[in-house]
Amino acid sequence: MISKRIQEQLKKGSPIREAFEEGQRLAKIYGAENVFDFSIGNPYVEAPKKVKESIQKIIEQNPRQIHSYMNDAGYEDVREKIAESLNRRFGTSFHMHNIIMSVGAAGAMNAAMYALMDVDDEVMVMRPYYPGYTSFILNWQGKKVEVDPDPQTFQPDFEDFESKITERTKLVIVNSPNNPTGAIYTEDTIQRLAQILEKKEQAYGHEIYLLSDEPYRELVYTGETLPYLTKYYNNTLVAYSFSKSLSVPGERIGYLVIPDEASESQMLIKAVKMTTGMIGYVNAPSLFQKVVAECLDEKANLEFYQKNRDILYKKLCNLGFEVVPPSGAFYIFIKAPGGDEKRFLEKAHECNILLVGGSFFGYVGYARISFCVSHEKILRSLTAFEKLAELMRE
Repeated sequence: MISKRIQEQLKKGSPIREAFEEGQRLAKIYGAENVFDFSIGNPYVEAPKKVKESIQKIIEQNPRQIHSYMNDAGYEDVREKIAESLNRRFGTSFHMHNIIMSVGAAGAMNAAMYALMDVDDEVMVMRPYYPGYTSFILNWQGKKVEVDPDPQTFQPDFEDFESKITERTKLVIVNSPNNPTGAIYTEDTIQRLAQILEKKEQAYGHEIYLLSDEPYRELVYTGETLPYLTKYYNNTLVAYSFSKSLSVPGERIGYLVIPDEASESQMLIKAVKMTTGMIGYVNAPSLFQKVVAECLDEKANLEFYQKNRDILYKKLCNLGFEVVPPSGAFYIFIKAPGGDEKRFLEKAHECNILLVGGSFFGYVGYARISFCVSHEKILRSLTAFEKLAELMRE
């Protein structure tokens, strides 16, 4: 019999996957062109041309070696190139040893959490948040602590944040640009978080780590420069994924940054190298380690997503929906009229619009729209959103 813990997770299910499957069902009935599935954050644009070219070149040059094991932390030359790229872009001082290649950002986060967490340690998450965090925390028998946002900006409520830090707090997870809101944490936000954490570290006499989850770092529409968090708070770890920046989510490639400034950094680096094997993935995918090292200056077509964002955001505002403009990622977080999330999702379904409720992201009364779809689908959906607005006024 499967474990009770997993039985509980199976009961909860995944609204994202359920909506995706429902979209496929509806497409068979009404035709794919008449179903507007905005449920899943699967990059729509093709990977940059250099990704394909690099795959071909690397396989031809290293037909045997490219499929072999390597150091648990990943190829040394790849890690050195990533460190140099980060230093050039953000003014950091990383070296090869500060970079550990991982199976996406999720793999990086789980390896770090395994290395740091004891049973019943507390992990703070900023509402609304990526639902995978709940599972990650459960993996290592921790306790999730939710922090409220400012509903006008979706920046953290600093009073709530400070009041919920306890002696058991081990990690604080931040995600900017944010899934599901598209909000970007400002430099002022990062500085205030760092000040609070430093004060609490002194008060409790132990480290509190800031874990920055950054799969959307390159997807910014406002011209803002995102702060690189290791420059603001010493005990910061950065989990990065190339899934969105290079449109390669299925390749599962990313890395974890552990700066020298972090407390007992060398011991932590050794611990994370070990936990990658203990989790079971041993090392990051060999071929795509080499590929991303050749594509560090490449980026997927950001203008494509920005066009979708602008069209849909303008339409929703004109229809009277309450929406905070997304500064990054590829999501719009829309408030359900009257705060009735269940009714909003049901009426959207009547219009063949598939969304994911805010309650799945820890924030009731909203819904997430993923606009990483074709331009044509965005344009065809506008009439459906008009119908939805009419239904919600009844």
